[in-house]
Amino acid sequence: MSSATCLFCRIIKGEIPSFKLFESDKVFAFLDIQPLSRGHALVIPKFHGEKLTDIPDDHLTEILPIAKKLAKISGAQDFNILQNNGGIAHQVVGHVHFHMIPKPNEKEGLGVGWPAQETDMKKLEALHEELKSKM
Repeated sequence: MSSATCLFCRIIKGEIPSFKLFESDKVFAFLDIQPLSRGHALVIPKFHGEKLTDIPDDHLTEILPIAKKLAKISGAQDFNILQNNGGIAHQVVGHVHFHMIPKPNEKEGLGVGWPAQETDMKKLEALHEELKSKM
């Protein structure tokens, strides 16, 4: 399943050129053309879906093994695996994609803010029970 106007679906079909690193029946990996660091690559399912929850599980099984392989072959000692869902979560292209971003130093690679919140143990326990019951 693909979308005719989707940038990543068009890359998969070869309508838009890419620096392909890997391809299988379900996965496509290529270098990011606006890299945060040397070796920044994307791993995408060939199944078109905007968010991770839109992708069938069997189309996700190769994603992390390929991201792991890309991290190894890049030579990165430190790296981020990043996947965003939705505009306010910083997703720009409406097709699920995983970034493998080498972090060679403090200036290159992904910069992340982590606005941690204070913990209310009673609320956390209630949330735990709620989520656990849905698993």
